Amino acid sequence: MTDVRYGLVGYGLFGAHHAAAINAAPSAELAAIAVKSEASRAAAREAHPGVEVYGDYRELLDRGDIDIIDVTVPNVLHHEVAAAAFDAGKHVLLEKPMALELSHCDELISRAAEKGLLLAVGHELRLSSLWGKARALIDEGVIGRPLHAMVELSRFPYRQGAEGWRWDIGRVGSWILEEPIHFLDLARWYLAGNGEPVSVYARGNSRHAGQPELRDNFSALVNFPDGAYALVSQTLSAFGHHQTAKIAGEEGTIWAWWSAADARDERSNYGLRYGLGDEVTELELEAPAGELLELHAEVEAVARCVLDGTPPPCTGEDGRWSTLLCLAAQASIDSGAICDLGEFTAAGTA
Repeated sequence: MTDVRYGLVGYGLFGAHHAAAINAAPSAELAAIAVKSEASRAAAREAHPGVEVYGDYRELLDRGDIDIIDVTVPNVLHHEVAAAAFDAGKHVLLEKPMALELSHCDELISRAAEKGLLLAVGHELRLSSLWGKARALIDEGVIGRPLHAMVELSRFPYRQGAEGWRWDIGRVGSWILEEPIHFLDLARWYLAGNGEPVSVYARGNSRHAGQPELRDNFSALVNFPDGAYALVSQTLSAFGHHQTAKIAGEEGTIWAWWSAADARDERSNYGLRYGLGDEVTELELEAPAGELLELHAEVEAVARCVLDGTPPPCTGEDGRWSTLLCLAAQASIDSGAICDLGEFTAAGTA
């Protein structure tokens, strides 16, 4: 095998970006697209002449020449499409969240393992020259043992999505499962040396009268063993797209930031520094930072994993953890109490 042949399921705004990333990847080829909407099928055919476009993803799965399915449909369909892909003997790159229920995450992990197939979850920030470099600095020990992480986003309101799915809790699951899931993943990744999270306390509120489930403002405190903790916070009641990550350790702090009019805007400002007191080191990144660049890196990295038989940058277990943290945060908001992760998973309520 020289190129990994991708079948793309979903061709909304981000699905189109996935298609472009596959086309640009040195180790990948876009073999087929499946999308429900007639208008989206027409757009896919115009953008990708020569690529077969289907209205039913099952027709795409029937093809024997496709190696991996890239799933970019609304959240509520992630489990269904990924499970069908595994049953068809395909590897899977699954956009976050893995599923809306923890049991469905477990099922996908089991199916992939039983069939010897790759399950990669779309937490592309791990591949960022910026957010990924922050983790590399932690591993280098520049701040000693990390004790605290803070990941924060201030941005404009969510777009509706195809047929308004992103504003429909039945299809999106919750807004915690949209962008905060990325930041919860980063927080767990940055503090991995402290063990796995043990509890979550979260708050959220909405500016939408009559729709309290649409929580524009969200904050979660994630507790780790030995007193380490992370704060993840987001507001959708702002402007532009401005993200920061600060990781404090026994010997200093790493500070990363990215700012633009939109997450996919090529005109951005970003930076990375670390230090303690008057001793500060500012780094130049090896490559530009930005969501679409990270997506391109993810698509190529996953293709290489298929070719080499190596684990993906974000595994099914990692995706399960980020989903669990989101579900636990929702449970904490609903109850007004700290959510113990051991008790939460044992109760089978996720």
